[in-house]
Amino acid sequence: MKVSIVTTMYYSEPYIQAFYERMRAAVLPITPDYEFIIVNDGSPDDALAVALRLHAADERVTVVDLSRNFGHHKAIMTGLAHTTGDLVFLMDCDLEEAPETFPLFYEALQAHPDADAVYSVQLHRHGSALRRIPGDLYYRLVRALSEYDVPQNILMTRLMTKRYVRDLVRHRETLFSIEGLWELTGYKQVPVTIEKTYKGQTTYSWSKKLWLAIYGITAMSSKPLILIAYLGLVLTIPSGIFIAVLLIQYFTGYTTVEGWTSVLASVWFLGGLIIFILGIIAIYISVIFAETKPRPYTVVRQVYRRERVQDALTEHSLTVLDK
Repeated sequence: MKVSIVTTMYYSEPYIQAFYERMRAAVLPITPDYEFIIVNDGSPDDALAVALRLHAADERVTVVDLSRNFGHHKAIMTGLAHTTGDLVFLMDCDLEEAPETFPLFYEALQAHPDADAVYSVQLHRHGSALRRIPGDLYYRLVRALSEYDVPQNILMTRLMTKRYVRDLVRHRETLFSIEGLWELTGYKQVPVTIEKTYKGQTTYSWSKKLWLAIYGITAMSSKPLILIAYLGLVLTIPSGIFIAVLLIQYFTGYTTVEGWTSVLASVWFLGGLIIFILGIIAIYISVIFAETKPRPYTVVRQVYRRERVQDALTEHSLTVLDK
């Protein structure tokens, strides 16, 4: 049995060496046949140099160097496409989740022979309320508006079978939420609870989190558009009734002096509502625009593999390599 360990690097220089050593120590008691797929997602620090030293010292380490920063989720999908193992273990290298938990995932998969993925969840989110509350709201919003059921407090770490990964990387969306793709891929998936620490900083800015949340919903679900239609119906019916009442009053000679306050309030409310609805529709149009362009998913500058060094300025980095 061969295990592929996939991780990505972005400002990861302080962690990648320790991650490799601890991950290797956790996997060796289970199988000596392993490989590391380390994806450099345009890390501005010297993380690539550290990874290349690991590659030089261990023939089982493969380094996939992207031409620039394409984003965490796209880098993950690119790394998964380069795996050759029977099992694939995905984990961030920042050590917020302990590599020593690998046996827990393996035991859970062994205990459920009909499962193809074991994913991690945390009981409680760490950090300040300013960090925890938006995360909780995001998952609740995704569960309410999406057509898939994302578990609350799901983490990135997961153990997957080869066939699950094979079908996962068949998705070709340009804009996506990886949590949504995990659910859309299907198969039986089993949760395990692990502890996650917080190192006090993150490379995800608030703007990145906001756009991730927006595209996580609009690129994976049409429910917001359906809700807009319902909202229009809810506003149209009372408006129609009110217009009918006004007409009856007009033809029966009953008139009242309307105040400017109520008129202006209704105009501002309906104007803001129209702009909001148009904004949602515009986001969906932008998603369509992005998905219809035949741009590369990611661009791989080079793949460092002990057998050979591959130039990989390919049209699509998610082409699964033949082995």
